Amino acid sequence: MSASKTGTTIQGHRVAAEAALARIPGPKGERFAEIFKHGSLSVEVFAPRGVDNQQPHTRDEVYLVIRGSGRFVFGSERVTFGPGDFLFVPAGVAHRFENFTEDFVVWVLFYGPEGGEK
Repeated sequence: MSASKTGTTIQGHRVAAEAALARIPGPKGERFAEIFKHGSLSVEVFAPRGVDNQQPHTRDEVYLVIRGSGRFVFGSERVTFGPGDFLFVPAGVAHRFENFTEDFVVWVLFYGPEGGEK
C-alpha cells in the first residue's frame, strides 16, 4: 500500500524517505516533520543543517540513519554513525548530532509513555 497525505501525517504502510523530506523545511523553517502516528508511536524525519541544538526528550526515541554520516553525542559518549545505523536514546538523556554531512537525514521514532519505559 502506498502512503497518502491526510491531515498533518502521511497515512499508509509505506512512507518513502523522499516523500517525508518533501515536508522539510516546515513553514517556520523547521528541519523536522511528523510523518506518521499510531498509538504511542510518532515517526518524524529530521534533517538538521549546520548545528543540532536539540534538547533531551520526554519519551524514548530511536534514530535510523537514512543518509549522511557524522558523530552522535550521547551523554559523555561520542560515536561515529552512517547510513543504516540504529541509535537509541532513553527519555531525558542529553544527545545531539555533530560534525554531520550536508546530506544527513534520519528517521526519528518516539514511543512509549512520558518519562520513558522502565
